[in-house]
Amino acid sequence: MPSYEKELSRFEALNTQVLGISVDSIPSHEAWQKSIGGISYPLCSDFYPHGEVAKNYGVFREGDPIPGIAERALFIIDKEGKIQFIDVHPIESQPDNEEIFQILATLN
Repeated sequence: MPSYEKELSRFEALNTQVLGISVDSIPSHEAWQKSIGGISYPLCSDFYPHGEVAKNYGVFREGDPIPGIAERALFIIDKEGKIQFIDVHPIESQPDNEEIFQILATLN
């Protein structure tokens, strides 16, 4: 998420709103944001009911290996609310922002 903050002007140039969401609580989000020096885009909490949004998008982990968290996933949703791109990748890896920018450019 800090990499999105660093590239925020590029996202904005592509008429894109960056939005983060996780199953952590609001106090956890606040502490995390403070630890990295803050972010300027919205970070939403999917804490209660726990993981409801993640479940609706099919990225909530119910079982092994780590239950109760969401997958690391990217969704690009157009202005009509239609999902245009989904990328679910290993939690320990970070997606390539350049791939995201390429996809966004094709949608604009």
